[in-house]
Amino acid sequence: MTGVSEARGETAPRAAPEDAALVARHLAGDPHAFGEIVARYERQVWAVALRMCGEPEDARDVAQETFVSAMRGLRAFRADARLSTWLHRIAVNASLDLLRRRGRRETRALDDVCDRPDPGPGPEESAERAERAGAVRAALARLSPDHRATIVLHDLEQLGYSEIAGVLGIPLGTVKSRIHRARLELAGMLGYLDRSEPGEEGSPLT
Repeated sequence: MTGVSEARGETAPRAAPEDAALVARHLAGDPHAFGEIVARYERQVWAVALRMCGEPEDARDVAQETFVSAMRGLRAFRADARLSTWLHRIAVNASLDLLRRRGRRETRALDDVCDRPDPGPGPEESAERAERAGAVRAALARLSPDHRATIVLHDLEQLGYSEIAGVLGIPLGTVKSRIHRARLELAGMLGYLDRSEPGEEGSPLT
């Protein structure tokens, strides 16, 4: 899944034909269609939930809640939107509800189960990457829930600004501002300064 910023000509996301077909089958009473939706998007939902919540048990709860809510509310899904974006919205909102109930807290270092497969670095490089990944996860856990949501969706899940605005229900300018501030917070915690302006590239996570 990729997101392209407005500076690079971002266009409004649309539902994939296969997603629209799955939704139509589910609404028509096909008992297998929703299971196919879960199989297609469970890894994405899990990744968002884990990066937002920081704990595997919390992420499992959020992922389960996401798909239960999606099954109940699928009639409200608009065919002109991405199903993945709609599911992201549910997952992020469920994660934010959990984080706000528990308050800001640091979480223990996690195995990076959501990252893309590594091509196979040597032992020293693996150790350096593992150390950096642990520092990034700890820094993410210290962000406010709102800042964490925007940085996770943009820099890790690679959604575009307009998609994030739709997921979080906030103006486009707020998305850019939160990303910029979150990057500055992360850069400070990780020990270097992000000099980019709002809307520009320059994430401490990449």
